[in-house]
Amino acid sequence: MQRRVRVSVAAAGAVVLLAACGGGDSGGGEDGGPLTVWTLENLPDRLAVQEEIAAAFTESSGVDVELVAVDPNQFNQLLTSSAAAGELPDVIGALPLAGVQLLATNEFIDPEVTASVVEGLGADTFSERALELTRDGDTQLAVPSDGWAQLLVYRQDLFDAAGLAAPETYDDILAAAQALDSPERAGFVGATVPNDAFTQQTFEHLALGNGCQLVDEAGEVTLDSEPCVASFDFYDRLISDFSVAGAQDVDTTRAAYFAGQSAMVVWSSFILDEMAGLRADALPTCPECTADPAFLAQNSGVVTAISGPDGDEPAQFGEVVSWAVTADAQSSAADFVSYMMEDGYEQWIGFSPEGKVPTRQGTAEEPTRFIDAWATLPAGVDTKAPLSDFYSPEVLDAVRTAPDTISPWGIPQGQGALIGASLGELPVPQAIAAMTGGEVDPQGAAQQAAEALREIASSLD
Repeated sequence: MQRRVRVSVAAAGAVVLLAACGGGDSGGGEDGGPLTVWTLENLPDRLAVQEEIAAAFTESSGVDVELVAVDPNQFNQLLTSSAAAGELPDVIGALPLAGVQLLATNEFIDPEVTASVVEGLGADTFSERALELTRDGDTQLAVPSDGWAQLLVYRQDLFDAAGLAAPETYDDILAAAQALDSPERAGFVGATVPNDAFTQQTFEHLALGNGCQLVDEAGEVTLDSEPCVASFDFYDRLISDFSVAGAQDVDTTRAAYFAGQSAMVVWSSFILDEMAGLRADALPTCPECTADPAFLAQNSGVVTAISGPDGDEPAQFGEVVSWAVTADAQSSAADFVSYMMEDGYEQWIGFSPEGKVPTRQGTAEEPTRFIDAWATLPAGVDTKAPLSDFYSPEVLDAVRTAPDTISPWGIPQGQGALIGASLGELPVPQAIAAMTGGEVDPQGAAQQAAEALREIASSLD
């Protein structure tokens, strides 16, 4: 029989997805039909790479794979509809942490199979923190595949010229913002718009290191705690005293830094290829960048984990995505995930290395195989080149170890459902917009966000 990879797209609704999945023999359950794999990495170029990896798996195993591209914004709806119809896939890839908890809460995951995959690959070959974030107690819910880190990116050349310490603490960040702020260049730029999750991600990155948590271990909202009020105050000072004028979002913050109009910006590791001039629609525009498009890449430093005065240890925001094996999946599901984490792993992280930092460093025989390969993989969109062509070993070391300090709000406390619901209503970005717009003070912003979040939590009970 001819082995093949079939590709379907599910982006518009449950009817499309269920048709793409085919009949009952294409989902989980008894072996025999093709292995159905949903992937949230649904961009065409990334899907093409996944087709290649799946075809290689089919060639080596004899197992057909049906790859279903799922729009992340449609995932919850499609999951619910498919589960009700008894049409869950066998495997789900690029699943964010909140998605892992959603599957676990609904008992859609087979943790025994997951544990066997991790054990077979070697738990000690993974980032310990990535495994922790994908566990519930001692139960391994998913296989962490990769992650992206939120970064504080700063002008290393300007810091060095001014004799400033790297912006790793609240005090150092404020001191640098003040020292480098001028009419021509803001000391710092950060997101403030109320209708964008990026605003929350930016604030969360800074707040985590100050011990500000969304909820405590009991699931009670703590955004109005003293560490959180202090974090709101810190962010307000940065924005009000040292940032550029006007509401800022994911695009304008990057544009300000790329134009040389800000000394610091908080952005995800996806900025790295763009800062190196590898993406035509997001090129650096600083005066020095005309002659050297990679000027900012060569003159910027990054800080991953931040420390605040109320925090116990440095921390940062970021995301870890995983492979999940669903309940009643075919036995070949475990083989497929193992293949994606070993034979196909370099191709998997290779289609976007700046945002797919390996959570598996290597194999038992080659402990640093994947980490070493990561820095040499071609990054970029319109132009391709390894990140190591542009960034110092210190910058790449900081990025590649970032999964070890990622600690996003609510996930360690098992509140993935609350996180998902809050991102629908965005109470934290709304409070930040009100604060930076002068409508409320930091205490009022913290209370506003906490009260709105408590209402969301009560609606989930």
